[in-house]
Amino acid sequence: MTPQSPGIHTRRLTWLALAALAAGLAWAPAHGQDGAKALNLLGSFLRQAAPAEAPAQPQQPAAPGGMLGNLLGAGLAPSGGNRAASAGNLIGLLSQSLEQIDEPKEIEIGRQLAAVLLGSKPLHPDMALQRYVNQLGRWISLQSARPQLPWTFAVLDDPGFNAFAAPGGYVFVTKGLVDQVAGEAELAGILAHEINHVTGKHHLQAMAKSARAGLLTQVIGSQVRGELAGAVSAQFLSLGRDLYSRGLDQSDEFEADRNGVALAARAGFDPYGLVAVLQQLRTAAPDNPLFALSLSTHPPAQQRLDLLEQAMGNRMDNLAGQPAVTVTQRMEGLEAARTASRADAPAASVPAGRRVPVKK
Repeated sequence: MTPQSPGIHTRRLTWLALAALAAGLAWAPAHGQDGAKALNLLGSFLRQAAPAEAPAQPQQPAAPGGMLGNLLGAGLAPSGGNRAASAGNLIGLLSQSLEQIDEPKEIEIGRQLAAVLLGSKPLHPDMALQRYVNQLGRWISLQSARPQLPWTFAVLDDPGFNAFAAPGGYVFVTKGLVDQVAGEAELAGILAHEINHVTGKHHLQAMAKSARAGLLTQVIGSQVRGELAGAVSAQFLSLGRDLYSRGLDQSDEFEADRNGVALAARAGFDPYGLVAVLQQLRTAAPDNPLFALSLSTHPPAQQRLDLLEQAMGNRMDNLAGQPAVTVTQRMEGLEAARTASRADAPAASVPAGRRVPVKK
């Protein structure tokens, strides 16, 4: 293979430098005000998940997705009339053309879908893993066609091999997927694939198609019976659950594969990382419960590999062959840098604009 492209090598070093800096500062700066807000919310969740020592207090059992508010912000799962109004407005939006759904509305739809995902699977408690995946995903998303979205990445506590995305910049991978990938390039390829589902508005298109197929008729019928509040929220939840259990159109998956390979390469990773993942899926037994959902919601892995081979040819061979780095190795390096940064920090700092009194 020919030597690696200098541009890709530079971006690779930039990701490592930014990740190390983010480890020392707890969180990398987001791209724009919305991105900063999303990262601050996720950082708040991570800090609250490991509180300082305090007297033990009796706690009520956590509700499904109980960490949702800390992760994605207040108001994600409103109750009563607010929930019905929110879901009803979103369903109404989905019945319209996509051109009428602006970016803030798209993000709100994604927040509601993220609530559906987190309502069924909790977040994994490993804070170092959450930090790493969010930093990696954020770096790749900044190379995408929509870097201004409030990108948020997290790991679900589930042994299956799955990844999910929601409109507006929300991406989740399972702990089982992280455990199964052989290296960072493979994880980067998966994240790039999911990022392209978001930038291509694939989930939004699928939900709009379902909504226009008769969902509103059912909601209007429920209003006559005086059951609008429960029916609207239930219909939105049903719409989201159906989307993730059924999967996207095959053409959307093929597009996310092609663009995902290019995006991973732009971010400085081996473009054949996603290819390696598909090769693993090709050998997975259909009845293996760890791979069952992923296999049932995506086109056959061999078909995806064939189409990727046609699209890539040998044009990306000069970007391959980088030294393999495992997820564990990268996490250990980032956490070591984070610890060293904390050790080197001054014991106390003076807030900007404040003066230290001087004794005379």
